[in-house]
Amino acid sequence: MHDHGHNHKIKFAVIGAGKIGGHHARILKSLPDAELVGVCDTNLWRAQLAAWKADSVAVRDYRDLLGKVDAVVIAVPTPMHREVGAAFLGAGTHCLIEKPLASSIEEAKELLSLSESKRVVLQVGHVERFNPAVLEAIPYIRSPRFITVERLGPYDPRMSHIGVVLDLMIHDLDILLTLVGSEVASIEAMGAHLISPHEDIANVRVRFRSGCIADLTASRVTFEKCRKLRVFQKDSYISLDYANTALKIYRRKVPVIKSLKDVEVIRPKLTQSEPLKNELVHFVDCIRHNRKPWPSGEHGMEALKLALQISDELERFEVSGHDAARPLIPSWMSDMKAVAKDMGKDLLP
Repeated sequence: MHDHGHNHKIKFAVIGAGKIGGHHARILKSLPDAELVGVCDTNLWRAQLAAWKADSVAVRDYRDLLGKVDAVVIAVPTPMHREVGAAFLGAGTHCLIEKPLASSIEEAKELLSLSESKRVVLQVGHVERFNPAVLEAIPYIRSPRFITVERLGPYDPRMSHIGVVLDLMIHDLDILLTLVGSEVASIEAMGAHLISPHEDIANVRVRFRSGCIADLTASRVTFEKCRKLRVFQKDSYISLDYANTALKIYRRKVPVIKSLKDVEVIRPKLTQSEPLKNELVHFVDCIRHNRKPWPSGEHGMEALKLALQISDELERFEVSGHDAARPLIPSWMSDMKAVAKDMGKDLLP
């Protein structure tokens, strides 16, 4: 194990200089505790561009960095996570691996056990956990009954190698498991692929042992961006906008609501900090103090497990592109919308 006392900077490298890797490099450059030693990409030109912006050095082969750094951020395509992750973990290097942790549970287990045997930090890039609105909402959430999530946005050809569940919905599955803290009892899912070979739109219902029900919709074929989470619980309703870091809590002031005056609206003051920066600061902190990260390898594996279960379910009920005339939204969804309206009369934003 390296000594990570406060006397010296942690030597970092970013592996994979795509969009996300570029952001990691930019932030690492600004962190006082980090020294960005290299930015690596098989496309050297891309590595050079990101390295140049972050005052670092470009590297084409990640193996050239093994043993030369204390920590890496791995932002290569998901199918490469196992190979690159295992190489660095095996070399005793702390790893922040972008989500999803790996392509399969076997691969995820391998990375997890390597990090344990080498006693190094393995953090999974579930960046939404570090969204100021999420951090602020967590204390208000107590035994939720019904949760709805929408994560919709335009198509990104870089992500066509995985479906929308592993690409986008995994963020919300991780948050969901964190908020509900109960085992999943069952799932129902349907989806369709419209552009890529994998599902581009998916609608999922997750039932938890605790009785909580969650409805999630993810789409990467929607022009307007929307990232919202709503939580209904016994005496309150929480509305969270990931994209605009906004949070509102509606609470019952009296047992029976006669008018809107009986509802208090709390709008917590949110810090406008960049989630990705919060995530990297947390990673550095875990390395310094030898702590288990909040989005640990285990959590990454749980989110992956649920995402893969959903993906399997989607393959069984594939609504293919040419059946697109059929409504994608199952009837129970409109029923639930009606129920939600009743639950939150006048409260739904």
